[in-house]
Amino acid sequence: MIFVRQKLLTMRELVTIQVGTYANFIGSHFWNFQDELLGLAEEPNRDPLFKSSDLDMDVLYRTGETQKGIPTYCPRLLSVGFQGSLGSLNISGFLYDHIQSPNPDVLTWTGNVARLVAEPHPKNLFLQSLYEEEHGKLDASEDDPASSLTKSIQDIARVECLENDVKFWTDFSKVQYHPQSLYELNNSWTDINKFDNYGIGKDVLSGGLLLEEMNERLRFFIEECDHIQGIQFVVDDFGGFSAAAVEILEDIADEYTNTPVLLYSVRDPCVYANAINQKSIARALHDAVSFSRLSSYCHLMIPVGLPSVRRAFSPLLLVEDHKPYHTSAVYASSMHSISIPFRMQMPGPATSSTFTSGAMDVGEIVHTLSGQSRQNMVTSLAIAMPPPSLIEENNQGTILRNLRSLTPELKEDHEDLLATESLVVQGAFYSDGHRATLSQVEDSLCAAYQREPSKPLFSRLSVALCPLPVPLPFPSIFGSKIGQHGELEYDAVQGVRPRGSLDVESIPMATRLRSSCAIVPFLEKRSGDLRKYGIARGAPGAGLLCGWGFEKDEVDDMGEHLVKLLTAFDPHSGTASDSD
Repeated sequence: MIFVRQKLLTMRELVTIQVGTYANFIGSHFWNFQDELLGLAEEPNRDPLFKSSDLDMDVLYRTGETQKGIPTYCPRLLSVGFQGSLGSLNISGFLYDHIQSPNPDVLTWTGNVARLVAEPHPKNLFLQSLYEEEHGKLDASEDDPASSLTKSIQDIARVECLENDVKFWTDFSKVQYHPQSLYELNNSWTDINKFDNYGIGKDVLSGGLLLEEMNERLRFFIEECDHIQGIQFVVDDFGGFSAAAVEILEDIADEYTNTPVLLYSVRDPCVYANAINQKSIARALHDAVSFSRLSSYCHLMIPVGLPSVRRAFSPLLLVEDHKPYHTSAVYASSMHSISIPFRMQMPGPATSSTFTSGAMDVGEIVHTLSGQSRQNMVTSLAIAMPPPSLIEENNQGTILRNLRSLTPELKEDHEDLLATESLVVQGAFYSDGHRATLSQVEDSLCAAYQREPSKPLFSRLSVALCPLPVPLPFPSIFGSKIGQHGELEYDAVQGVRPRGSLDVESIPMATRLRSSCAIVPFLEKRSGDLRKYGIARGAPGAGLLCGWGFEKDEVDDMGEHLVKLLTAFDPHSGTASDSD
């Protein structure tokens, strides 16, 4: 095993793309974390780690100004969703004046015209109070006991509102978006059960106009960057949105050839339950086609989405699997942690940071995981949320032993001597509620790796002292053993009520991306299904693929691509591909 401490780097801009309903749920939590970090850095009585985190938020955000000259600071983001999926949020956001959609001149019709306008969705209690706070209508003074009590009562009501009534990803978003960020697919469905396969997504984009509009918005964010380091892309791959994502990825590959793309392919646990009643051939073919096409146009792919998040993390996390608001918060936490090294501020050559170590950009993480002895670009994701302290109190084991996978369909890979990985640890405790220093984390993890019976070929460690902040709209998913700052309280009585943002202010995180043979079953299933149902002589799904707009040569190419991914693990695995 090679254990590497990183050289100094200059951080560059990152553009984020979110495509699909569940991807936007994850993105909403992700941006809430960033907004919370920005706010905590300005508050005088907060943890000093948030003030001196050495994280460069300009990597994710852009500066600008409204038409009235008011400065703005918005995510460098393109969000794509169903028409009508923004809830109470205006498609232009709230920072800028509302931009009306142009009404095309109708020259061929002289009769009466009826205009149907849907009623806007009302703001929930959380969004109402957020609006009132931003416009100075609520007194948020912490010095006045009466005002503080009122705020506490209001916060409890806001948290309960979100636990009971989240329909849209915008219902819990506290972020201001640029008008170019939000895009709705016109003529698409708002019922995910009817937008459930790759072919439907292709049909929606068949005219080309929608794709051009999306690319224009993406071009706006990319071309204003001075030195873009890469794109983090989140796609809800269960249904038609995967086709929309592929079209965007194809244009990125054509126009920005040297820009690495880190792709999260995500799934809501709810779709596993819905899929039970769907025809297995159509479902299997969608999964194979979606994965083949998406992986063809990115540099590193991370499949994310367990059938049950609660089963994987209980009793530390008490997640309700039927609530996207809950499960997406866990996935967003991992995405935030992975992005930490991409935005670590770099000191000059004669100084060193006491708050971060192990900075790298998107290109470096791609090279670490897919450019070593095995050319594999599909990685697994695992987290400890929260991890135990470094001294392994109460026999909880090391951070490495507490990592739980967020990637489905894996096998054990303890004996894989060619595995490579990237580990990010933030806000770790050394013991008994005391934060660990950078060197303590590095030394502890190095020792933990050395004690493992089988070590990865290559490992990179990034450490940040700043923990994950827990903003008010974060769901109540913490078990009773998680303390106010994410410390594990082993003597705590197991409670019935989950804890939330009013009980837990921040938590440490450990997140690992790992390239290993564990992903082989995931690849084999998609490769085998495409061959069995779409390529083999008399394949029962060949007609379905034709209906989705694929020629036989295109299907064969997808099959060859999947075989090539498997060949990275076994050079002889592709020999059977020509046997049909």
